[in-house]
Amino acid sequence: MDIVGKGRIFGIISTVLVVASIVLLFVPGLKLGIDFKSGTTITYRITGEVPATDVVRTAVASTDHDEAVVQSLGQGEFLIRVAELEDGEAAEIAAAVERAVGSAPITLDTTTVGKSVADDTVRNSITAVAIAAVFVMLYIVWAFRSVPGSYRYAIAAIIALGHDVALTLGVFAVLGQVLGVEVNAIFIVGILTVIGYSVNDTIVIFDRLRENTLLAPNRPFRNTVNLSINETITRSLATSITTATVILAMLLFGGPTLRDFLIVLLTGVIVGSYSSIFVASNLLVAWHSGSLGRILRAPLRRLRRQPEPA
Repeated sequence: MDIVGKGRIFGIISTVLVVASIVLLFVPGLKLGIDFKSGTTITYRITGEVPATDVVRTAVASTDHDEAVVQSLGQGEFLIRVAELEDGEAAEIAAAVERAVGSAPITLDTTTVGKSVADDTVRNSITAVAIAAVFVMLYIVWAFRSVPGSYRYAIAAIIALGHDVALTLGVFAVLGQVLGVEVNAIFIVGILTVIGYSVNDTIVIFDRLRENTLLAPNRPFRNTVNLSINETITRSLATSITTATVILAMLLFGGPTLRDFLIVLLTGVIVGSYSSIFVASNLLVAWHSGSLGRILRAPLRRLRRQPEPA
């Protein structure tokens, strides 16, 4: 299978998907959870006849909390997210829900996150992802020091990671509008897990590429890359399909508690497998052949060719 020969097609597909994901991050944007913005979450259990979610939502909105998000957790439990509550407002919400459903709700959990804590969460999340990327790059440079241009392997892997994170964020921007999926602290845990999985998948291919490069140093590089991909693609796809099957089973039957985390993992496994096979390796070929440099320099050449205004 000539995967390298179709590298331009995969490059165009990835570029379009990444640009679309970046656009989605601004319009409509991610649906941020309480961990990334100030607010309060309350978990109620309602005994007796379980009301519809809209009934609970209307009751909470009647207390001047039109922004409230109400999610049914099953078995009479409801998760309510509202702006940060002042003293006495939690009691008002409980009273409104009681009037609407006919029985007093049992408060299982109440969590309040202030603005400063939310800001710290954002900074810490960005820092965690950045540190993970730096250590990944350093490890690859060290591990592939026996082949010429080991830094290229590291940069290609980091670009593939950025590709995976961007597409995952784009998927969550869509899911936030369609299913109300929020980005919270566990989302960052999922992103870090995706980074680890994607790097592992990429290194499997790169490691075979290193072996083949050392065994046949005079073979054309694109042929060595294509051979390495074909030798590892079955293992990579088998691992990804097995992992995705387990995650999908947990997503379907594991309940809502870990739903967002599992969606991150499932998206990351799919996107990570694609980028490891079709993006990272083709990026190495483009860099080695010089076509990547020509693509990056093309906008500058066009700017220089533009006639100066009279």
